[in-house]
Amino acid sequence: MTMRVGAVAAVFGAAAMWAVPSAGATVTQVGMHPRLDFGLATNYGTGCTYTARATVTDVVAPVVFYDNGVPFGVVRPSGGVALIDWVPATPGIHTVSAVQEPDAPFVASIDIRVGNGVHLGHACTVFGG
Repeated sequence: MTMRVGAVAAVFGAAAMWAVPSAGATVTQVGMHPRLDFGLATNYGTGCTYTARATVTDVVAPVVFYDNGVPFGVVRPSGGVALIDWVPATPGIHTVSAVQEPDAPFVASIDIRVGNGVHLGHACTVFGG
């Protein structure tokens, strides 16, 4: 009987060793499009609209975007990419990150220096930063 239990344990142990762990939904890259905005220190200004971009591994699960740890939007990806508008409210350094699973750690983010934005038609001039 003990030989049988040992053999069964060995088979299950070998099977567990070869089991492939399931990969969860992950954001692999976060980026930001600066549009036509311009400034001496940075191209990102308060009150101006930018497009945040997250590259994801799951083409269906929603993506939550964060600005300095505070969520600012949720979107579904299209073709492995999630896009959302971002309007910074305050000057300074902003860490924009995204996750695809609830309570997942941030694995991709981008730090963006934001100055004071002044709208000029389709673009913004950025002062400071």
